[in-house]
Amino acid sequence: MTGSRATPTPTATAHDRHRSGLALLVIASCQLMVVLDVTIVNIALPDMQKDLGFSTESLSWVVNAYTLTFGGLLLLGGRLGDILGRRRVFIFGVLLFVFASLLGGLSQESWQLLAARSLQGVGGAIASPTALSLITTTFREGPERNRAFGVFAGVSAGGSAIGLLAGGMLVEWLDWRWVLFVNVPIGLLIAFATPRFIPESERHPGHFDITGALTSTVGMVLLVYGFIRASEDGWTDGLTLASFAAAVVLLAVFIMIERGSKQPITPLWMFRDRNRAGSYAMMLSLAAALFGMFFFLTLFVQDVLDFSPLRAGLAFLPVSAVIAVSAGLTSQLLPRWGPKPFMVVGALLAAVGLGWLTLTDVHSSYLGSILGPMLVFGFGMGMQFVSLTLMAVSGVAPKEAGAASGILNATQQVGGSLGLSILVTTFGTASRNEAKVQEPRFREEATRAQLEEAGRTGQLPPPWGDEVLTSGISSAFVVAACFAVLAALVALFVIQVRPADLARLQGGATPLGAEGAGDGAADEPTPGADTTRPDPDAPPPGPDDPRPDPDTDRPTKGL
Repeated sequence: MTGSRATPTPTATAHDRHRSGLALLVIASCQLMVVLDVTIVNIALPDMQKDLGFSTESLSWVVNAYTLTFGGLLLLGGRLGDILGRRRVFIFGVLLFVFASLLGGLSQESWQLLAARSLQGVGGAIASPTALSLITTTFREGPERNRAFGVFAGVSAGGSAIGLLAGGMLVEWLDWRWVLFVNVPIGLLIAFATPRFIPESERHPGHFDITGALTSTVGMVLLVYGFIRASEDGWTDGLTLASFAAAVVLLAVFIMIERGSKQPITPLWMFRDRNRAGSYAMMLSLAAALFGMFFFLTLFVQDVLDFSPLRAGLAFLPVSAVIAVSAGLTSQLLPRWGPKPFMVVGALLAAVGLGWLTLTDVHSSYLGSILGPMLVFGFGMGMQFVSLTLMAVSGVAPKEAGAASGILNATQQVGGSLGLSILVTTFGTASRNEAKVQEPRFREEATRAQLEEAGRTGQLPPPWGDEVLTSGISSAFVVAACFAVLAALVALFVIQVRPADLARLQGGATPLGAEGAGDGAADEPTPGADTTRPDPDAPPPGPDDPRPDPDTDRPTKGL
């Protein structure tokens, strides 16, 4: 008996496209909510300080409590999705994020808000890497997945600017608590829609590397704290040095744990692929530059240019738009030229924009000195995030998709937190030096009321304080531009695109013999590269098979 396979009808095809579009909307909405929360509270910080009695020093932890738990637990969050099923873990992370947002909005004491922000970071660390890995399992490799990654990358990159705009509107029109309350209805809608449009992924047996997650998280927290402490108390402070020493020890222990674990949250073999390792290094550097640009320009437009919260948010809207446009164009052109040209050019554009911002002074205006460099920087970052996302997860076995996306997200958040702490240290040093120049002028020219204000606040009022602030910001942008240049050098000398990579981007079959062993070389493996990594689709090695076990990254026999 013979049969024929029916040709899909146009209606069915349109229905599939509609369903895929709704699935992407759900995933992108979650990512926007999580990424947006990194910056939406920035404009609300003065109101939080006044309402809950934060000191100036403790106020910075409203941001740090979120970014550090978010970045530190992303690796474990990706692993949870691999083992328990990505859709159910995604929903749990979203609901946890919603619950923490509600608690934060209801906070009556400073410690309550910090605890809620930390819990938000945990929810985001579970939801965000799972969202990215859901793209790899929901959309077919090729043009369809390229478009999905383009949307995801545009949302990830533009979320910071959108957060500043949303924060300005909510604070000015409602109350600071609404920068947290706004997540509740959005998150509930995402949790409701997810099981209707996103299929559950296959569950992979395994265990949770809790020790690895804790040592990496605490180690990164101490490293970031060390830099922040150094900006306030100097590099010779005892607690600063102790924080750095403890961070080094914990991160070294983390690497040892991962090397010996059968199912690590960070499979170290992923770093043997030069393209993937280069992508992670670039994300680390560029995230530092991105966080620094938004942080310091927010200070400049509000403190020097006297923008209101809403106007400050609107000032960043153009950069969000240009990032989205750049990400969309890049996702369309990637199959033709491959990711490397966009990675190099994008990093250089980011460096040019940041270098341009080093010229900022107290006489600068938004249209004359800020908008232009922001647009150049944003266009370069839009190119970067699409290329880096594709390169970092390309060719990864389905069972490791959560880990790969978790590493990528972790490098973005940890790079942003770590880089911002380095930039703040640079800012603090330059500001103190400029303050020594401005203080004699202030005492000669200030009125009695200005002298009393300085004695009460401990800070120089305008225009002397503006000179101090601007000098520190300009110096910080010099270091941020160096981060972008470093990323460009990595793209130029480390990234190598193979014919197999282009074939995957174009949705075609891999050319025979084009697939390398994971070292990123076009034809021959580089010395020391992992040429024995098994085919992810091959059956697991038997007891007498010398191939490496993909879960342990060690040969099962012969060494």
